[in-house]
Amino acid sequence: MYEPIRTKSVDPRIGGHRADYPRSSRSEALDIQLAGHLAALLTVTDDLGLDEAAARIAAEVARLRGAQPTRAPQQPGHDAEAAAALHHRAHDLAARALLVAASRADTTVAILAAERMDAHAAALDLVGAH
Repeated sequence: MYEPIRTKSVDPRIGGHRADYPRSSRSEALDIQLAGHLAALLTVTDDLGLDEAAARIAAEVARLRGAQPTRAPQQPGHDAEAAAALHHRAHDLAARALLVAASRADTTVAILAAERMDAHAAALDLVGAH
């Protein structure tokens, strides 16, 4: 019913050696993922105007990436609905960072992420949008 393949594969990985292609370790992949979640959290934190928290997050991103993160200028104040949406987003990003930090046993980032989750949950309780 099916005819066998008679030509060579065009995929260079087939028949190639594993060492021919760059690979990242699980630890490196988790570092990259964690830095990405923290960078996204930093952006939202900057949007909310939380300077002290943003500085702590930026320091962790710099530690993971080896360079200071690019930061956008702060936006002017937000209305309650927009602020609540930003706090929801920040809470979700902090939760993702916490999961990855726990996977790579990074206690410093895990504590920071848990603190950010608590702060954003408290802010959502204040605006009644939890």
